Amino acid sequence: MAEPENKMNEQTAAEPEETVKESAEETVEETTAEETAEASKEAEATEEAAAEESAPEEPADKTAASGKEKALQDKIAALEDKVKRQMAEFDNFRKRTTKEKENMFSMGEKNVIEKMLPVVDNFERGLAAIPEEEKGGAIASGMEMIYKQLFKQLEDLGVKPIEAVGKEFDPNFHNAVMQVASEEYESGIVAQEFVKGYTYHDTVIRHSMVGVVQ
Repeated sequence: MAEPENKMNEQTAAEPEETVKESAEETVEETTAEETAEASKEAEATEEAAAEESAPEEPADKTAASGKEKALQDKIAALEDKVKRQMAEFDNFRKRTTKEKENMFSMGEKNVIEKMLPVVDNFERGLAAIPEEEKGGAIASGMEMIYKQLFKQLEDLGVKPIEAVGKEFDPNFHNAVMQVASEEYESGIVAQEFVKGYTYHDTVIRHSMVGVVQ
């Protein structure tokens, strides 16, 4: 009867050893699983950090970037306005200088015309002094041709004689040097012209010297 008891005791003793062994193996497996999970989490965290570092950096302050863009646009607008002002000033300068050149040319032309008018007067006096019997002669014809050519050149430059005799006295065009009696014209009318007046582009360059009916 002793042997069966011993066998039961051996079986009973062997059972705890197997249980302990299994428990130890389970503990090792759980520990390994936990360590594997932690290692996996650490790897994922490392990968996320690396991805964040490699990702392009975005502007820290979008408001600041917008402000810089607006400042740049304002600067461009100011430069464009400055260029437009300079172009307008240059255009005004060009127009002003062109006008000044025209005025200088006109003044020079006017001075030349004023000096030529006495020559025209002398031609008219000379033609008026030619006797009737000599007016068809070579000298008289030559003088008349030169006078007409000279007068034509003056007309082309814009020179016109001022009408005087038979016109109402106008101080803007006439210079009264004396009063005369006349049965032909009423009072205030120009009856005689002593020196012919001229205009240059509608501007008087010499007033007519006239006698006005009193």
